[in-house]
Amino acid sequence: MKKIQLSILAMLLLGAVACKKTNNSPSITANVTTDEAADIAAGSLSRNSNGVASTSDDATSDASTYVSAQLACGTAKSDSISRHNTVGPYAYSYNLKYNYVVNCNNNVLDNLSSSLVDSGYFSGPNLSSTNSGSGIFTVAGLSPTATDFVINGEFKRSGSFQSKIDTSNHGNSKIDIVVTALKVAKPARTIASGSATISITGDVPKKGTFSYTGTLVFNGDGTATLTINGTVYTINLTTGTRIKV
Repeated sequence: MKKIQLSILAMLLLGAVACKKTNNSPSITANVTTDEAADIAAGSLSRNSNGVASTSDDATSDASTYVSAQLACGTAKSDSISRHNTVGPYAYSYNLKYNYVVNCNNNVLDNLSSSLVDSGYFSGPNLSSTNSGSGIFTVAGLSPTATDFVINGEFKRSGSFQSKIDTSNHGNSKIDIVVTALKVAKPARTIASGSATISITGDVPKKGTFSYTGTLVFNGDGTATLTINGTVYTINLTTGTRIKV
């Protein structure tokens, strides 16, 4: 009986030691930096990575076509696009499907109810990613008297990423961008102004999860100002390069 009691006591002591070691072991956290988070954000914004700037160009191009064709109110249209590039510092390949419904105000073309699904990959100077995305948005300003198209909506992207700055940082990411009053000037369809909020979350194997939130201001000169955790960057909306301000 005494031997059994001693054995039980020994097991309890071993368990206590094991628990103590576990509790004292350092926690594992991701080391995705703010700069790398900015690279992930830039990949969801620029034309060279099929970001919001590319979507705004596609959607307003389609809107111009529908206005010229004088489509009837309530008409449903779709557009499929494939874009690829292997030249220069940016390589990308994407397939996109847009769906639209033409809405009128007093029988005059007014806006498009729009949705988007896409998938593909890009490889830029600081980051590469394979991902899929979606968007639900409106394109207002179809009236002939409107000087701008105006986009409001939400754009999401998820997939894998690989940092080229720190090659140990690779994993999965999710991006959610909510765009408010993104003005696209007619007839050149250049982004004139607008704002957005952005959420970037994900995980890195053996390092843990990461989460960033930020704001965007579209500057009207081909750039956007991104603020993440108090750090400010200028994003080139064509190339996706970012410069810390």
